[in-house]
Amino acid sequence: MPAEETSSAVQIGEWIAHPAIDCISRGTETQKLEPRAMRLLLCLANSAGEVVSIDRLLTEVWAGVVVGSASVYEAVSQLRRILGDVDPKPTYIVTVPRKGYRLIAPVQRVSVPVHTPQAPVMLRRTATPRRSWVVAGAFVALALAAAYFMGGNVWLSKQITVRGELPAEKSIAVLPFADMSEKKDQEYFSDGLAEELIAQLANAPDLKVIARTSSFSFKGKSDDIPTIASKLNVANLLEGSVRRSGNHLRVSTQLIRADSGQRLWSETFDREFKDVFTIQDEIAAAVVMALKVQLNGGSTAVRGHGTTNPEAYNAYLLGRQLYTQRTIPTSRQAIEAYQKAIDLDPRYADAYADLAMSQYFLADNTGDVALGRLAEQAAQKSIDLDPHLSTGYSVRGFLRYLHHYDWVGAESDFRQALALEPTNSRVLSRYGKLLSDLGRTEEATVMLRKAIEQDPLSTGNWQNLGIALAESRDHAAAYDAFHHALVIRPGDAYTTFALGTLQLIDGKAQEALATFQSNSIEEFRGAGVAMAEQTLGDAKASQQALDKLIATSAGDAAYQIAEVYGWRGEKDKAFEWLERAYRQQDGGITDIKNDLRLASLRSDPRYAAMLQRLNFPP
Repeated sequence: MPAEETSSAVQIGEWIAHPAIDCISRGTETQKLEPRAMRLLLCLANSAGEVVSIDRLLTEVWAGVVVGSASVYEAVSQLRRILGDVDPKPTYIVTVPRKGYRLIAPVQRVSVPVHTPQAPVMLRRTATPRRSWVVAGAFVALALAAAYFMGGNVWLSKQITVRGELPAEKSIAVLPFADMSEKKDQEYFSDGLAEELIAQLANAPDLKVIARTSSFSFKGKSDDIPTIASKLNVANLLEGSVRRSGNHLRVSTQLIRADSGQRLWSETFDREFKDVFTIQDEIAAAVVMALKVQLNGGSTAVRGHGTTNPEAYNAYLLGRQLYTQRTIPTSRQAIEAYQKAIDLDPRYADAYADLAMSQYFLADNTGDVALGRLAEQAAQKSIDLDPHLSTGYSVRGFLRYLHHYDWVGAESDFRQALALEPTNSRVLSRYGKLLSDLGRTEEATVMLRKAIEQDPLSTGNWQNLGIALAESRDHAAAYDAFHHALVIRPGDAYTTFALGTLQLIDGKAQEALATFQSNSIEEFRGAGVAMAEQTLGDAKASQQALDKLIATSAGDAAYQIAEVYGWRGEKDKAFEWLERAYRQQDGGITDIKNDLRLASLRSDPRYAAMLQRLNFPP
């Protein structure tokens, strides 16, 4: 027999690190590491027993990348979770407050055999609804690594299971269409055309269609077809371009099989603008035929567009693009665009539903109570005009519990919306958040995971899932969800506030302080710093942060101020500010029932009284 080959590895405590393949193993257990996580682990191991400063880690691990200390804290936290170092008494990595980190586990260089398997690694399908792969046999480092890279968007679990499933054959993502117009001023139209196709194709119950948030996340990026398909876990991609000049419209599209690059169908439409609906229908019908699926009712016909007026449709698409920018000025412009669409077609139910959301956003950010009432009227009008449109019920349910704390009515609306459109990720997400607020965390996690399946690159979905998991005390899974959210949108303010809170609860006050300090929203940053400093024993710094928060944000952050007082155990002050939040209709107050920052208040009779005022079910 030929001599057995060996490769260099590093024994760190119970784990063996394999730098060449970015894996760590312990017996038959294997974990895949991101390359940066491996560099971080090796940097600490090279100075085992010594304090490694934040500056050194930034220089050696994040060389050439502009990041702050919060990135180091988050990376170390994730590495600890992978190593299983989550107890109050760490056995691998110790935080040295305000200095850095120290690896305390024993370290030694080792050589491990590299086996060449005599036969291909055998895979068998598990008895689960979706396909996953189980690796048979003992740990073979290089073979497992090959399985990892060949499998695409997968990772190795503690049972040596490749957990990501293969994409369903009948799955598709519609990428944002490129604006090829001469003046480059039709982006709202090209985006809107792609988004409408997403909505049309979603009517096929046998076709998995990725939601807008995820498919549009690749806009302006250079990812190739296989990479995009892998990240979205789909088998097919639809891409296209739009060139609009006056009344002339050219739309070019192609349906691509991701694994082979095969073009399944392509077409260029040269029509007048008034034919835009016909073009959409023909594209959707061609995709349905190519993928051999049917729409609801067993036909290959596509759903209506909500209007037969092309100009109303154009105004509607403009409003939708403006609303997605989520600023006060663009929200005002979106309202004007939606109102124009309604003026052109008074029976345009879709426009009323989206008008309601723009009005709500503006009302919530300006304190305009009258505008909030108009949002409710618009949502109701959408339902009256088209009771078979899920969007109207979704928006009305959203406003019902935020404005009136009508939990029963909101849940009824969300259920009705899902009965009409079971895979609508926005409805699934809103319903999941409602269930989480009600304390029904097990149901919430199921609903939010369904939302993620349809919209895997939505920061909000992962953030809400993390909160629900944290409330159900599944902290390891919550950290994982928050990590997903921050990978999608680094520095997301809502996620970092939730992550910092979980770190505080887990006794990682120094890491929590850094997380809070990195928050981009002043209200969250101030509240978080005040809580972390109090936990670290610096009452003066905590009060300074709280005083500043009160001075600058009493009008729109009453709930966050109440959270700080609740965390500090100052019950009278906490209830005083909860009362202010209630009077100000602060949206955060719907979180009160399971808010981990308010745990000290739950035994107080005033807490039960506040829940009753907010109509929470017993």
